Amino acid sequence: MRKIDSTDQERRPAPGVALVTGAGSGIGRAVALALTGAGWTVVLAGRSPGTLDETAARAAADGAPGTAAAPLPVPTDVSDPQAVDALFAAVRERYGRLDLLFNNAGTFGPGGVPLEELPYAAWRKVLETNLTGSFLCAQAAFRLMKEQDPQGGRIINNGSISAHAPRPDSVAYTTTKHGMTGLTKSLSLDGRPYRIACGQIDIGNASTDMTGQMARGVPQANGERMAEPVMDVADVARTVLHMAELPLEANIQFATVMATGMPYIGRG
Repeated sequence: MRKIDSTDQERRPAPGVALVTGAGSGIGRAVALALTGAGWTVVLAGRSPGTLDETAARAAADGAPGTAAAPLPVPTDVSDPQAVDALFAAVRERYGRLDLLFNNAGTFGPGGVPLEELPYAAWRKVLETNLTGSFLCAQAAFRLMKEQDPQGGRIINNGSISAHAPRPDSVAYTTTKHGMTGLTKSLSLDGRPYRIACGQIDIGNASTDMTGQMARGVPQANGERMAEPVMDVADVARTVLHMAELPLEANIQFATVMATGMPYIGRG
């Protein structure tokens, strides 16, 4: 195996300014902590000021020596265009640039509801949070990354195993994650002239508060209910950090990280 030499280290860009949505818990919090630990200056976005403050406190305590700034929590509803504008205005005013956006905010919506019984309001909430929110943040990031000097940056979208295969009774969530793949591809194409790279991480069964039901059993495509294995959310964060640390001349377009034993391969 080839050893990493000084040339490899020189090609890695210095940590810059990162924005993590859904940073108050779960995958967002884990990624924010990993970025801060690697020396990034991190902006934390999410709906709950209290949980954002908790993430900020942990990130500040775990941050790498010499990190440029303490984490900045900015309470934000990513489905609200005005809130997203205010978020990116805060980034621009405080730091003048953005090097990484991790589009992570999302919701599963009501579980176990048959398609024909899914309320319109529930469908709309999932789409507005997961897909419209990611679009709004990506659009604002594009504007900033195109204007800044040096130009460019990276966007990493949180897809899902559900971007490939659905779970039963998950039409809204699955639709948004398939839409996320289209968003990722379009951002990658439209960002080329401006050195804006975009990739997607598809995650399966990371251990968070939102996936606690996995150990108790979840519906399977054959109608049975089965407990599923989970993986440490830190392994997801480590993968995102690797994607983030590539030079802009390289991009991981799609990555899948999942609990090894989960029944994704062969689902259905």
